Amino acid sequence: MPRRPATEDAEHRLLAKGRALHDRGVIVMKFGGTSVGDARSIRQVVEIVRQQHSRQPVVVVSAHAGVTDALLAMAASATGGGADTGAIAERHRTILRELGLPADLLDPLLAELQDLARGLRLVGAASPKALDLLASYGERCCARTVAAALRAGGIPAQAIDAFAAGLRTDSAYGRARPLPDDGRILHALVAVQGVPVVTGFIASDEHGNITTLGRNGSDYSAALFGVAVRAEEIQIWKDVDGVRTADPKLVPMAKPIRSMSFEEVCELASFGSKVLHPAAMVPAMTSGIPILVRNTQEPAAPGTRIEATAVKDRPAVRAIAHRTKMALVTVSSQRLVPQHAFLARVFAELHELSADIGPVAVSEAALTLALDEATAEAALTRLGALGEVRIERDQAVVGVVGDPRAIEAGGAAAVFAALSAAGIPVRCGGQGAPGGTLAIVVPSSELRRTVTLLHERFFA
Repeated sequence: MPRRPATEDAEHRLLAKGRALHDRGVIVMKFGGTSVGDARSIRQVVEIVRQQHSRQPVVVVSAHAGVTDALLAMAASATGGGADTGAIAERHRTILRELGLPADLLDPLLAELQDLARGLRLVGAASPKALDLLASYGERCCARTVAAALRAGGIPAQAIDAFAAGLRTDSAYGRARPLPDDGRILHALVAVQGVPVVTGFIASDEHGNITTLGRNGSDYSAALFGVAVRAEEIQIWKDVDGVRTADPKLVPMAKPIRSMSFEEVCELASFGSKVLHPAAMVPAMTSGIPILVRNTQEPAAPGTRIEATAVKDRPAVRAIAHRTKMALVTVSSQRLVPQHAFLARVFAELHELSADIGPVAVSEAALTLALDEATAEAALTRLGALGEVRIERDQAVVGVVGDPRAIEAGGAAAVFAALSAAGIPVRCGGQGAPGGTLAIVVPSSELRRTVTLLHERFFA
């Protein structure tokens, strides 16, 4: 019997491996910045992957905690002749040294980074395209370090950049949107020898330029890879034990929530909950893949399971989230302008700023809305052309997320009554379109008291 060519054998093996992934299942394990923040944390990651190695994990990693911020700060200093990579390089080499890994493992990438920084100093500024390239080095270095740590721990692994794994986006640098996957991601991952350790947050456009999915976009990357390999589940490993009824930094007694629906977590994310990136929900939700939020430091803890339908008999109010550094902007129109035309113009200007908005209150000739402070400042000139603009800074948005029937049947009244009795002023409020959320704006100085009071009211 004639022997098949080597290339045909390799293709046959790849196809067989792809079928095996589908037959036996695969999981995606994403580790955030604090979970890979130092050598001790990475050793913990190695043990967590070891415990689930039989489930054919695809590992997705963020940059080491603080590295992306340091890279972007370095770019900002380029106008003054800064952009020094020394501290960032030493941070990575310290982690390598403490893990007992080769000291020169990252030298090629760190040399590229140094060359890029030198170019920024010469130009004196960084374009959005250059910023995405610069930011990519955090994930690229971390993926190689984690893969090497896995190999040192006896687990075959290989680092792969997301753009080499087939993740394509448009060219909206800084906040790129994924393009449809035609099977190229699965084909790339099954070719990896051992556990694929993939970079989160980054991708490339159709011209081969590196793009980023927006801050905290590694959750989004994990969901996209989970859909591409038809994962049984997507695990998001963080430094918290799943989703809680409130931010433990404000409410130390906040309780873990063991089961939630995609819709509930999307609402929490829209109100500032940092447990999951809002976009990460969409690919998983449309594909019916459950997401588990787990604690790297307490891997035995059950965390939170997020799926299409949450458990029955759940509490009427599920959680309380908040957003800080907000401003309340009121735009008053000239009454000669029809209301629909006025609103269309306001939202067209906010669209140009890619503004996240909420809550919103509309009257006959005025519109009040909450924006993050940076966007609000940028919007003042644009909105000033449409009418009189007033801004109230140092505000916070608090969101109460729960069962729509409960919110509509007295839950909203209970919120306002509790705050009124405590003398906490509410500057703006509104109920979400699905009916399961209530958003209010309070002064930042009253945020802790507001969240604590509402938590006691609904979760005592």
